[in-house]
Amino acid sequence: MENEGAENRDRSRLSRKSIPVKDRLIFALDVPTVEEAKCLVETLGDSVMFYKLGLQMFMAGGYYEFMDWLRQREKKVFVDLKFFDVPETVKLAVLQLKNKGATFATVHGNDGILKAAADNKGDVKILAVTVLTSLDRGDLDDLGFQCDVEALVLSRARRALALGCDGVISSGLEAARLRDELGDRFLVVSPGIRPVENRGADDQKRTVDVAEAFLKGADYIVVGRPIRNAPDPKAKAEEIQRKIESLFQN
Repeated sequence: MENEGAENRDRSRLSRKSIPVKDRLIFALDVPTVEEAKCLVETLGDSVMFYKLGLQMFMAGGYYEFMDWLRQREKKVFVDLKFFDVPETVKLAVLQLKNKGATFATVHGNDGILKAAADNKGDVKILAVTVLTSLDRGDLDDLGFQCDVEALVLSRARRALALGCDGVISSGLEAARLRDELGDRFLVVSPGIRPVENRGADDQKRTVDVAEAFLKGADYIVVGRPIRNAPDPKAKAEEIQRKIESLFQN
């Protein structure tokens, strides 16, 4: 089983932040319509308390209204729009989130972009994208990066934190080095979570399982397709929650 033996592995990087255990699972609500999204939220019930709303939901229309709908149900919201534009535009975009009830928002880009977001974040925590989990070494070669993935993630994370970001989006594969070199006073949110038997089955290339992500230092994990495509999404979410609880119960 995925979590078998986790209790016997190195727990020194396990997050000690005061985060409710159920909030550590963020569900990526990637569906084409608000109606489907609401149906999924109602199906999942109290098995999921934190939802990531990305570009697909944004393009479905009614993004803010749907955020309100989630907040009325005491759910947390992660605005994953990966703001990437000239700094002034990113600043204005982040300011639009004021009083909208978002917990996290993602920003992607250079120092000026990250600083513009961090300086205007208000009550939203800014997470800097390091390297997308759909990219591997070959993709970075194609993009002209002359360093390995881990080094690039570390470099981007170090800059983002120095500029005032609250944390980073990083594969669990790189989380351990981030913790070892940068400490634990920032957030690591890890997408690309896959059961061991499903790795390599889709466009996510740098993946870990639930236990690996947390044992390497993640504070939160983002799970989408493994829950959404399960025969019983609520049962799958509850299974993941039990795995998380087993790690943090001591």
